Amino acid sequence: MELLLMIDAAKRASARNIIAVIPYFGWARQDRKDRPRVSIGAKLVADLLSVAGIDRLITMDLHADQIQGFFDVPVDHLYASGVLLPYLQSLRLKDMVIASPDVGGSKRANTYAKYLGCPLVLCNKTRARANEVASMQIIGDVKDKNVVIIDDMVDTAGTMTKAADIMKEAGAKSVRACASHCVMSGPASERVGASAIEEIVFTDSIPYTDRCSKVKQISVADMFAETIRRVVNNESISNQYLV
Repeated sequence: MELLLMIDAAKRASARNIIAVIPYFGWARQDRKDRPRVSIGAKLVADLLSVAGIDRLITMDLHADQIQGFFDVPVDHLYASGVLLPYLQSLRLKDMVIASPDVGGSKRANTYAKYLGCPLVLCNKTRARANEVASMQIIGDVKDKNVVIIDDMVDTAGTMTKAADIMKEAGAKSVRACASHCVMSGPASERVGASAIEEIVFTDSIPYTDRCSKVKQISVADMFAETIRRVVNNESISNQYLV
């Protein structure tokens, strides 16, 4: 609401262009009508921003790429891989395996695996209800491997911690996790602390105040600053993408 008011104020002050910079697009998970009589929140927010008067959107790691199509203005969709991949390379892990905590995130995880030149493992999960995992199976080999789980966000950490524990039980040497957005709501910090995850790395797209010794945040400020500079100067942002 504050953002909409700021856009309206700028528009009424005769701003030439209004660019909304939203590192974490909060309604991105509500991107389709998965059951009767529910709203498509991502589309509604896109409409609100457009009607308020934005000319462009800069965001990072949308839950689904097709959300860009909800907007009738240009969308610069940045990827957290620009800061997370260099960090993973700096760890110099031997026998590394990239894993996706669910089938839906396989495309993202496969991109990391190709860039790093290592195998890909998938987890197949079923949910009892929203934010509650009923069962999970591993597709692939993790025995004696250093596993890195890749996801776009961690909310209650139920999926992430369950995947880590199952992989450890399957013989994984170590389990780490990387995710773009640090939602970490409810019991997430306690779950991560008690799980088999050695380290979980996020960007700072969302402030994280509930300290957990296993959580590390990497800044995306420079990436956004450079993108804003290039957009304002009408320069290409293509080489902002590692993959």
